[in-house]
Amino acid sequence: MSASPPTPAMVRVRDLQRSFGDLRAVQGMSFEVASGEIFGLVGPDGAGKTTTLRMLAGVLRPDAGGIEVDGIDVRADPEGAKLRLSYMPQRFGLYEDLTVAENIRFHAELFGVPRRSRLQRASELLQAAGLQGFEARLAGRLSGGMKQKLGLICALMHTPRVLLLDEPTTGVDPVSRRDFWGILYRLRETGVAIVMATAYMDEAERCSRLALLHEGRLRYCDTPQGLKARMPGTLLALSAGTPTALRTVRERASALPGVLGTLLMGDRVHVRVDDAGRRLPELRAELGDVDPLRIEPTQPGIEDVFVALLEQGSGR
Repeated sequence: MSASPPTPAMVRVRDLQRSFGDLRAVQGMSFEVASGEIFGLVGPDGAGKTTTLRMLAGVLRPDAGGIEVDGIDVRADPEGAKLRLSYMPQRFGLYEDLTVAENIRFHAELFGVPRRSRLQRASELLQAAGLQGFEARLAGRLSGGMKQKLGLICALMHTPRVLLLDEPTTGVDPVSRRDFWGILYRLRETGVAIVMATAYMDEAERCSRLALLHEGRLRYCDTPQGLKARMPGTLLALSAGTPTALRTVRERASALPGVLGTLLMGDRVHVRVDDAGRRLPELRAELGDVDPLRIEPTQPGIEDVFVALLEQGSGR
């Protein structure tokens, strides 16, 4: 497991643990995040992503372990750490009966941002988010994507050194997602360390490094390319004419020797095999009655890697 950032860490997490009754939500989590890095937390529901972010933000106290943000011990001084970080939960606390400008002013005053700095900072962020001209609109009348971008503006008003984001683009339209990521890239260039949970695998590909979480544990941590290099076997993409045929292809392929795993991916089935040269003719022979059928090598995505590595780690 590779959990070290390429440069000195802005966030340090050591053996973090948190339980809710008998549920062990986070178990021995350790990682570091560097300045200018986008560090992604990926995993299914219940993997511990939100619990981890809430502990990093100082809003949930861990049972054990250590957290440092920009050199500040979050457990010992959560209020001091909050001045260095900003946390944007899944449901960001916008006031829908306030205008865009009023929401921004409220969050700026909450962190003691001077008026002159606030106006300049707000203008820069509104322009970056494409929200200039909407200052007088009520937050409750914004689209979902615009609300998320306004939430990010508010979270950035005090110029945090660390930004924590919990699935910030879930349910957001593609254009707003693109704009949102444009802001994140510019923040990365200024040295902000970003820790984000995401449910989108295409977003995971954009992160500097990824932590694959499962059942409260950090199973793997590496760059997207590094994780792909760890995936055992070779990936083949199989396509058929109908969804019913595709399900049949998956069932029959799964039963063949040398097939390490199958995953339905939209209009294709990804089949992971131990030896493509040997297994490709066997797949064609087994599925010769499926017409049309197309089989071709393909590059794995993060979802393929995540499933394969978890199956490998569980001994399945």
